[in-house]
Amino acid sequence: MNLWHLPGYWVGGTIHIIVNNQLGFTTEPSDSRSTLFTSDLAKAFGLPIIHVNADDPYACLTAVRLAHAYRDEFDKDVLVELIGYRRWGHNEGDEPAFTQPQLYETIRQHPTVRELLAQRLEREGVVTYEDVEAMVQEAFAVLGQAKREADHGSHHDDLEVSGGQNGYSLVAEVVPPVTAEQLLAFNEELLTWPKHFAPNPKLARTLQRRANTLGPEGGIDWGQAEALAFASILAGGTPIRLTGQDCERGTFSHRHAVLHSQADGVSYVPLQHLAQARASFAIYNSPLSETGALGFEYGYSVHAPDCLVLWEAQFGDFANVAQVIIDQFIASGRAKWRQETSLVLLLPHGYEGQGPEHSSARLERYLQLAAEDNWRIANCSTAAQYFHLLRCQAFYLKHYARPLIIMTPKSLLRHPLSTSRLQDLVEGTFQPVMDDPRSKQHAERIRRVILCTGKIAVDLFAHESRTQVDDTAIVRVELLYPFPVDALKRVLARYPQARDITWVQEEPRNMGAWSYIAPRLYDVASRHQTVNVISRPEHASPAAGFWDLYAAEQEQILAEACGLPLRQPGGKHVR
Repeated sequence: MNLWHLPGYWVGGTIHIIVNNQLGFTTEPSDSRSTLFTSDLAKAFGLPIIHVNADDPYACLTAVRLAHAYRDEFDKDVLVELIGYRRWGHNEGDEPAFTQPQLYETIRQHPTVRELLAQRLEREGVVTYEDVEAMVQEAFAVLGQAKREADHGSHHDDLEVSGGQNGYSLVAEVVPPVTAEQLLAFNEELLTWPKHFAPNPKLARTLQRRANTLGPEGGIDWGQAEALAFASILAGGTPIRLTGQDCERGTFSHRHAVLHSQADGVSYVPLQHLAQARASFAIYNSPLSETGALGFEYGYSVHAPDCLVLWEAQFGDFANVAQVIIDQFIASGRAKWRQETSLVLLLPHGYEGQGPEHSSARLERYLQLAAEDNWRIANCSTAAQYFHLLRCQAFYLKHYARPLIIMTPKSLLRHPLSTSRLQDLVEGTFQPVMDDPRSKQHAERIRRVILCTGKIAVDLFAHESRTQVDDTAIVRVELLYPFPVDALKRVLARYPQARDITWVQEEPRNMGAWSYIAPRLYDVASRHQTVNVISRPEHASPAAGFWDLYAAEQEQILAEACGLPLRQPGGKHVR
């Protein structure tokens, strides 16, 4: 109800219907709410509330027609409370009289809705008793035939079943490339605003730095890569809808898709003024809520399959509040109802010492829900990888509709090792597995392969030991599901002398990707290789609440991964 008049969610009014059967399994209404009516919360929004008796079909029709008329006239929400009962209790198989004996004695003696309507129509001369019986027999004949077909297995489920291990389903068709000239033109337009528009001077200087990053030195960061990907998608004719908490600016001040004039507060969206755009770009800050907002985006993506719909959590942890939408709809809607969606979830994830509620997007939950090729899960480490992944998702809206879960970064948004060059955007493609560029040059000396995903990879590349250790390759698994078996095997085959494969993650051992990745690594590794893991110990909480504890844990992970002794803050080394 709170969404009804917000700019990104207003649909001209919604008709809400409460099916009130007056029973919550064995719970009385007095035990389940603190209000007289189930609809009383709607009073806070000034909604008209229509109570109607489900025993009277004519009254029900009148209520719905009235609700439609009100919505059409005033473009506002309206609520209908349909008051009925459950004739057979909670699941039509239990005994409701155990806990509501008087209520169900009354229900047992009460005629059904069909019987009441038939009696009324007979009194009015609309139908005869024989007509009623014929209609009942006809309806039961249809139901009986359906049951017989179900009992004999005549229904065929033609939904394809996949083991979900083919990491190359993404590249069955090649995404059309984008040229350097196009990206240069997009970049120039994205850094242009009306003559009399005055953005914040500090922000203007920050954005203008993007004018120089398409040169040979590179420096394209996450936000710029995203903007260029969006521009190319719009030029290809695919509309984009992006919502989320603070998504217009970006929680980490990295996007700035909506600019605000310092003189009068007027906003300007460069992506809505591209000369080459052949589709619309919509972006809205969502309410500070998850369940309703993500549910809306799921519905939007289902009913607008040609639109790239993205929802961004302020921090990935906050998606926890929308877990019911993720579990019941996004992860399983295709298996349960054959309902397709290509919804993208952007979930900031990574250990930065910000505490247990601002570190983990709960990657392990999404991996646990991954099966039957139900979605894609990625954890990119470079801006170019994110650029190509977004373009893939837009291309596959029509070819291969699947949700996409992205563990997006925080500190990596501007990290030099995560930036990319124009060449990477023009000539590259999304790589499910990224090999170590330095180790490939002396593959025969590699004795140990570190596998990781996301931020920890950049931490390892930036660690001081990088210049001291030359027998270790750092390989990034960027696509976690479907698991890229073939790509990983090809990379590991380049290091025939490697005897140790170690998975390194920031998360506690009972979280992150380890539980998911471990059995797959055992299958990939040869009989001469051992598989190990380096992580935080098992914890109930996703992360430590104190910076110094976080820093000590992080240093221990990096030192162990690099084969170095742990160094204490005072400079001493400990075993």
